[in-house]
Amino acid sequence: MGYQKALDEYIQATNTHDFANVKKVLHEKALYWFTDQTCTTIEEIENYFKNAWDMIQDEVYSATDVRWFVTDQNSATCTYTYHYEGYHKGNFVSGRGRATNVFVKDNDGAWKLIHEHLSSP
Repeated sequence: MGYQKALDEYIQATNTHDFANVKKVLHEKALYWFTDQTCTTIEEIENYFKNAWDMIQDEVYSATDVRWFVTDQNSATCTYTYHYEGYHKGNFVSGRGRATNVFVKDNDGAWKLIHEHLSSP
């Protein structure tokens, strides 16, 4: 169940607010679909993360209701409800949305996130 560990590592890396940690769990061809933007390169993904971390200070990101619905030896897809909380302009904020993540094994056999689709209500 290495893909489940990969999701946990991704969330932990996100909560470090250090993109170098996030990058370790990303596939080199990662593609992100956000509500307001599509990121097709690691650099675009990094910029999006850094902007989000600047906007929501001390953000804590988490996942609930994780559902793995397609898994095999080399790929795994899950959906979940994402939650965030932190401070925007000094005021506590929180929210949630829907996520779909696709993980694949790279050439070294490590599970990497190749696609994330987040949407907010």
